[in-house]
Formats: sequence, structure tokens, C-alpha cells
Amino acid sequence: MSGLDDRENAFENKFAHDQELEFKAVARRNKLLGLWAAEQMGLEGEAADAYAKEVIIADFEEAGDDDVFRKVRGDFDAKGVELTDHNIRKHMDDLLIEARKQILAEG
Repeated sequence: MSGLDDRENAFENKFAHDQELEFKAVARRNKLLGLWAAEQMGLEGEAADAYAKEVIIADFEEAGDDDVFRKVRGDFDAKGVELTDHNIRKHMDDLLIEARKQILAEG
């Protein structure tokens, strides 16, 4: 049964590795999203970096991307940034693809 155990361990290790990469990619996406959103709201420098951190933290409120979306949508509404929900979600999707590429390139 050692062969089965080895195979099971390999699958578990790959799953854990894939989950770690996805966690890093989502965190990177949230940072990129925060920097993009900050730019849309006219924030620069340290204020933009601080806002990006707020977006990263917002992701820990609940599973999924809705908490991050609500954060950005609410802040855009408060600052009068006129972008549709579709445009924000599309940008989130595009940035996740970019974040995954960046993480894989670093690996």
C-alpha cells in the first residue's frame, strides 16, 4: 500500500500548494485592485498604499469576492466615481488573471 500512500501524499501536497498559490494570487489581486481604485478616487502615494491595505483586509470579512466588491463599490459611491458594477467586477477578474501570472513568474 506504500504506492497508494505515496500517491495520496503527492495529491495532498499538490492541493496544498495550489491553495497557497491561489491565496497569494487573490491577495495580490486585492492589492492591485486597491491601487487601481485609489487611482480612480484620486489617491496617491501613501494614501493609495493605505487604501490598498484596506481592500486586502476587507477580503477577510467573508468567503468569496463580494466583501471586496462592496468595499470598492461603496468607496466609489462615496467619492462620486462613476463605474458600473460590471466594470468593477470585470476589472477584478482581469486583475486576478494578472496576479496569478505574477505569482507564477515569481515562483
